Amino acid sequence: MSSEVKTAPKEGLFSKKNRQLLKDPFNMQNPVTVQVLGICSSLAITVKLQPAIVMGVSVLAVVAFSNLITSLMRNLIPNRIRIIVQLVVVAALVIVVDQILKAYVYDVSKQLSVFVGLIITNCILMGRIEAFALSNSPWKSFLDGIGNGAGYAAVLIIIAFIRELLGSGQLYGVQVIPHSWYIQNGGFYSNNGFMLLPPMALIVVAVIIWIQRSKFKSLIEE
Repeated sequence: MSSEVKTAPKEGLFSKKNRQLLKDPFNMQNPVTVQVLGICSSLAITVKLQPAIVMGVSVLAVVAFSNLITSLMRNLIPNRIRIIVQLVVVAALVIVVDQILKAYVYDVSKQLSVFVGLIITNCILMGRIEAFALSNSPWKSFLDGIGNGAGYAAVLIIIAFIRELLGSGQLYGVQVIPHSWYIQNGGFYSNNGFMLLPPMALIVVAVIIWIQRSKFKSLIEE
């Protein structure tokens, strides 16, 4: 009698599970609104939309590639020095990102100041490396990094959109609210300067967290 050997079906690059790694950080696993990670930078660099976008993309790149590199080396890293290795990988990527920003978007790099260097202290990075990259394949780890980086960037962009629009009437440095609407020109509108102050960033983050947690309350509690 011939025996048939059954093999498990291969999982595609963008299978349902892999797509979930990209989607979850936008809802019930968002690193900022649900896990409450990376809050400091979301408060500090969201006065304008442009630096928020650049910061979001920078963190996305660092998280994705640090996950990928760590996953590739996971079987070679002795457990007792894994944190040191992770920090070296993240620090090297942050330096590369910082140099690219200085070369191509120098003005934004100056606005971000020390916060680019402080990406290395972002809890999202070490959290994803420890929780995911050390125990999963390189491709899944890369997707997880993209998902969490994009989830973080999305929150930064939303906060900056609200603060810049209501605080200065602009978006990405372009005047959006017509000058004719302003009180000094006979209109009815006045910019809310409070939006440009640090306390308002905290309030906007709190409101977004409240909305996010209310929307996915049952899923988060599970």
